[in-house]
Amino acid sequence: MAEATEPTTKEPSSPDGPSPTSGNGRSQLSLPVFIGSAALIIAFVLWAWLAPENAESVIFGVTGWVARNLGWYYVLTAGIIVVFVLIVAFSRVGRTKIGPDHSSPKFNLFTWTAMLFAAGIGVDLMFFAVSGPAANFLTPPEGTAESMEAARQASLWTMFHYGIPGWAMYALMGMAFGLFAYRYHLPLSIRSALYPIVGRRVNGAAGDAVEIAAIIGTIFGIATSLGIGVVFLNYGLSYLFGWEEGPTVQVALIVLAVIITTISTVSGVEKGIRRLSELNVVLAVILLVYVLVAGHTQYLLNALVQNIGDFFARFPSMLFNTFAYADTTGEYTSADWMTDWTLFFWAWWIAWAPFVGLFLARISRGRTLRQFVIGTLIIPFTFILLWISIFGNAAMELFRGGADEFLTSAAESPESSFYTLLLEYPGASFAIAVTVLTGLLFYVTSADSGSLVMANFTSRSTDAGQDGAAWLRIFWSGAIGALTLVMLFIDGVYTLQSATIIMGLPFSVVMYLIMVGVWRALRRERLTVESREASLSWVLSSRARESVERGGWRRRLARHMTFPNAAQVTEFLNEVGVPAVEEVADELQAQGADVSCSRGTAQDTDIPTVDLHVRFRDSSEFKYQIYPVAYSLPSFANNPGTVESNYYRAEIFSATGSRGHDIMGYTKEQVITDILDAYEHHLTFLTMSGDHATTLGEDIAIPDEWEDADSVEDKA
Repeated sequence: MAEATEPTTKEPSSPDGPSPTSGNGRSQLSLPVFIGSAALIIAFVLWAWLAPENAESVIFGVTGWVARNLGWYYVLTAGIIVVFVLIVAFSRVGRTKIGPDHSSPKFNLFTWTAMLFAAGIGVDLMFFAVSGPAANFLTPPEGTAESMEAARQASLWTMFHYGIPGWAMYALMGMAFGLFAYRYHLPLSIRSALYPIVGRRVNGAAGDAVEIAAIIGTIFGIATSLGIGVVFLNYGLSYLFGWEEGPTVQVALIVLAVIITTISTVSGVEKGIRRLSELNVVLAVILLVYVLVAGHTQYLLNALVQNIGDFFARFPSMLFNTFAYADTTGEYTSADWMTDWTLFFWAWWIAWAPFVGLFLARISRGRTLRQFVIGTLIIPFTFILLWISIFGNAAMELFRGGADEFLTSAAESPESSFYTLLLEYPGASFAIAVTVLTGLLFYVTSADSGSLVMANFTSRSTDAGQDGAAWLRIFWSGAIGALTLVMLFIDGVYTLQSATIIMGLPFSVVMYLIMVGVWRALRRERLTVESREASLSWVLSSRARESVERGGWRRRLARHMTFPNAAQVTEFLNEVGVPAVEEVADELQAQGADVSCSRGTAQDTDIPTVDLHVRFRDSSEFKYQIYPVAYSLPSFANNPGTVESNYYRAEIFSATGSRGHDIMGYTKEQVITDILDAYEHHLTFLTMSGDHATTLGEDIAIPDEWEDADSVEDKA
């Protein structure tokens, strides 16, 4: 995963709170989640270490039961998630932003694309790029082995397992993290997505259980990736330096990952680690181009084009294919193939979804759900398709040309397959050295990122950008290393794959709950828009009133021809805006409403702000805040030489941000009218949504246990 520099164009200052990556909040240990997850992991590690034969028997036995009885469930779950995220993207709610209405993307399109691109590449992609097609060619799920149809489907199934269904799972988790943390101001945690379902009970045992399930699944997913990386790198190092393949080198690699994570934690070199991950992408592209140019280029390009067509033509049937009508006789059946491949990959993606989803949410703040989903599904998969097609078909050309020994080796010893392919090209030693370096960098950066995310999952922070404590990162780094080690010693990568299938099962249930929570939140967003259309728009009604007053149309025109400075907006707020809001607040309180009204100052200025809240029992509260927002002087400004380079707008913020409504220049009566119009709109929303329980609406009541002493607005 990569981190890019901020673009020079920043969104205007606002009461939105600190940047999601500012790290100015406080992070505290979530004791029940930490103790529960740590105890389970430590118990599992000790069990696998002290009784490896029993652990192996139980793991493979449970995996067999899951495969026989719940294979359909994994396939159906992947299909439902794909359909769900596509519905969100292309429906009306796809225009909802990950963040307040006024937020803009922190990263420009190119940088964001590059970061999505980097998120989709790991050492496991190198591991399966050749071994996956080889296994599918030698033992296809359907049809005759080593036939033309088996060759056609070999790379296709590997693309499918690395493709859209898995990235849809990442998109689901990313939109959940992003919406609830950056739009509804809840903590950046999985339990926040369940708030629309269980309300404040997410603070108790239900929320703890959900987060423990996420942590258990995530740590097994990370351990699987590191286990694959260990055996892959071990083979490459044995080729380059003659080091033996076995426990000694593998233990050394795991210890290396723990040491680098510790150094990164105590010395603050995370930025350097992330720059190395960007270098990984460059090296991966170099390897891709190397094989394309040095190999049979015309054949590889022909195969690539056909792979693209076959993938999109067959994708719907592949997505829901459970091989119900396949032959169940034979030594290796379609059911066995589905366990080894589809079930493993879907469980693996589920386990990684909180990890990658958190990263995707952080880099996508300010983008719409439609942009987020489309980008997440298409951008990383484009590179994955190129990678698997080029390397898989390069190997397939050799397999079909009679390289039987290579084919058997690639299927039975997958860690060797990528290196064996490179031996067929000129400059193989250099290419293998680049491969080992790339894999090593992917390996250590994954370990470092994994420990960071695990530390965040076992912490609670008032700032979405605040990371877990350093000691937590070191603890989880050691736990991941220990888990990887004991699983490798039982039966290598196959044990890790089987354990992942088991551990992904509980969190798959959580993903259904997350879909329900996200859908309820987005339903409130849709009802907010509909209620706004059904009620009188406060913007239009205020303008209509001012236009009928004597001289009102001139005042309205003057508002758009002037660009007030800080002193002018301060005068307006002190004399008109703040008194108007406070007068309405006093009247609402006199009529029995539960009201709070507070003054403040805008960030880094002395310009006043005012914030009105009206709370309703068991319903979403009403918010009306006037906040000065600074903008650069537009190019269409009249007489630009007579005004300052920056000007201010007195914008109105609801709980989900500003829609750009500026009241600068209104009279006191017009401001009061504007407040009442907004209030009537909120009441219309509550009526249309039937919001009579603790649910998400235009605002969200933050649980007392999570709410910081400083409000979201006061942080600005």
